[in-house]
Amino acid sequence: MSGRIRGIHFSGVLFLAALGLGFAPPPPAVQFAQDSLQFAEDTLPPYAVNIHRTPTQTWTGYGIYLGKGSFITAAHVVGRGWLTWPKVVIAGVEYPTQIVKEGSFESTDLTLLSVDDKLLPMRLRLRHMEVCRHQPVTGEPVVTVVPEGVVPSRVISPERIPIGLRRFSTAIEDVARTGNSGSGVFDMQQRCLLGIMSRKIMQPRSPLSMGKNYNRDVAKYFVPAREIAAFLPSGL
Repeated sequence: MSGRIRGIHFSGVLFLAALGLGFAPPPPAVQFAQDSLQFAEDTLPPYAVNIHRTPTQTWTGYGIYLGKGSFITAAHVVGRGWLTWPKVVIAGVEYPTQIVKEGSFESTDLTLLSVDDKLLPMRLRLRHMEVCRHQPVTGEPVVTVVPEGVVPSRVISPERIPIGLRRFSTAIEDVARTGNSGSGVFDMQQRCLLGIMSRKIMQPRSPLSMGKNYNRDVAKYFVPAREIAAFLPSGL
């Protein structure tokens, strides 16, 4: 999915293969990170789903299962729900949804969808994902999650974001490799939902060698847990 609003682009497509080199045992902190990544790879992908509009869009949208038949995604993935009739897609099967709450790309980029719990696969009905209670911390290890797998990244300092765009202060690095719009950003240690991926932040740059303007990828902004918690109905 692509688009441009005030120098900010929707996030691009993902994927990173984890590498491990060397034979000596890693120090404890590194070992914990590897253990956390393995846990994420083993447990988090089932929470991730695809989101289809009607008719199906040409780009890929994602969402995250919270429990009780509820799925959270980026508002711009769904668009205007009364017009797009979004469906949740699990293992290639489409499930009709109801719009529980709809945000907007310009304000809170979140939309909450609901699927009849009885229609969902039992392996998903038994799951429940907690929304993190803490603020993202600079340098914090995270993973972005889509149905195909997870990609590790880190929360970056707001100072790395261009001054005019610092209202999008919760962001991660590894722009080209991490999950795109609607994918989940998960805390690697507490194993909770830290955010929903919203958009790519880009900065215009004009190198003398090229003689023309071009954009440099800076970071990817995610809607943080505190905004997700405020957006969700009290029952969730």
